[in-house]
Amino acid sequence: MVSTASLTPVQQGREFEYTDADFEAVRKLIYDKAGISLAPIKRDMVYSRLARRLRSLGLSRFRDYLAFLREKADEDEWQAFTNALTTNLTSFFREAHHFRILGEFLAARRGSEHTIWCSAASTGEEPYSIAMTAVDALGPRAKSVSIVATDVDTNVLKKGEEGIYSADRLERMPADQVQKYFLRGTRGNDGLARIKPELRAMIRFGQLNLLDPRYWVQGPFDAIFCRNVLIYFDKATQASILRKMAPLLKPDGLLFVGHSESLFHVSDTFKLQGKTVYVHAQRKAA
Repeated sequence: MVSTASLTPVQQGREFEYTDADFEAVRKLIYDKAGISLAPIKRDMVYSRLARRLRSLGLSRFRDYLAFLREKADEDEWQAFTNALTTNLTSFFREAHHFRILGEFLAARRGSEHTIWCSAASTGEEPYSIAMTAVDALGPRAKSVSIVATDVDTNVLKKGEEGIYSADRLERMPADQVQKYFLRGTRGNDGLARIKPELRAMIRFGQLNLLDPRYWVQGPFDAIFCRNVLIYFDKATQASILRKMAPLLKPDGLLFVGHSESLFHVSDTFKLQGKTVYVHAQRKAA
């Protein structure tokens, strides 16, 4: 049994025994499994998110849960572990300038097909925002657009595939846009809204770990959205991911990243074209 002397004041009195060594072990496991680099300040977050797994398995110590993962856990438990530690902060039309750029880009494209990969789809707000942008930009030609939406977290992908959201998630969207793209719930579904079927039909959801040696998604894509996910990886892992994405992007395609993400460390692969919008480093100026 661990002495209380080895526990910080915050750790004492918790439901489950949780030591510094446990936290460091979790940090290593999630890095090895999903490439996520947890900062030391995430100690309490790890406890609160994994506590549910200990309860479900009838365990009282994080040490025992970690041993279970290493020795007995099946793929479902490893997925539950990964899901628990994945952050899924998203909203419709987050970083709105990207969708203005995408709309102009699609409207200027020639050819019969347009393909877009949303690589951190979370609960679906981002890929549906992409789909709405495509319809607004292309009108009837939007039928030529196909969107692949992936995430490492299988729970959020299910929510995205369902396309059902609470009405408060739509409050910042113009009323005419909500009316155009959503079906309001009635009776027992009051307060909910569902993406219209024609928009959902544009998107294929699927699980993908950005650490996988190869990606099952099939390019080349006109655009790749990899926003607000690179910040969870260290620089070496970021570079590895971006270099795997590069061949999947068309020579004149666009890569969108988050507002706090910079690709200066892969300047041989991508170069900045606009506000957090990148193109192939070897692409010639228009």
